[in-house]
Amino acid sequence: MSLRLGDSAPDFTANSTAGEINLYEYLGESWGILFSHPADYTPVCTTELGTAAKLKGEFDKRNVKMIALSVDGIDSHHGWVKDINETQQTEVNYPIIADEDHHVSELYDMIHPNADNKLTVRSVFIIGPDKKVKLIITYPASTGRNFNELLRVIDSLQLTANYSVATPANWQHGEDVVIAPAIKNEDIPAKFPKGHKEIKPYLRTTPQPNL
Repeated sequence: MSLRLGDSAPDFTANSTAGEINLYEYLGESWGILFSHPADYTPVCTTELGTAAKLKGEFDKRNVKMIALSVDGIDSHHGWVKDINETQQTEVNYPIIADEDHHVSELYDMIHPNADNKLTVRSVFIIGPDKKVKLIITYPASTGRNFNELLRVIDSLQLTANYSVATPANWQHGEDVVIAPAIKNEDIPAKFPKGHKEIKPYLRTTPQPNL
């Protein structure tokens, strides 16, 4: 059965470039992002892992722990990391799971037989501190991920987890947000003292409340 939003993220223990890792212990009280790669020594994956490494500081700021996965073995991973560091001018600074037996891939439904019956697609899972799945995105093997978009989504998830708001199309950190429809007009001043704008009765905006 495939995972859906709000499901508990399956826990697992696996070997990685940082040694044996238990997912729940690794995440602790942090958020997490788990992203899979079709195979080692592949060109798009090499650019993705390098980009993720360069952005680790941004994920750290958001209390998000990173973990990658490929279906190849640990020795292959270590060799590939050297190539990533060389070609992407960075240092891979987060664990890459070795999933030769496809245990984790199957837990997270990362293998889509109509795309490839052995290799994982480019799956992304964002996991909250409550160990629930907050976001699922699946890309085909031919399309590299936009990690700046993943950071934008995390900003939205963390904001909307704590305030009764949603983020509109193309929202960026610092821009106005949408007040949840469940909030009554008379309750807005107490909840959103920065003020609000009513565009339609169902469309009310307010400055980002956590700034």
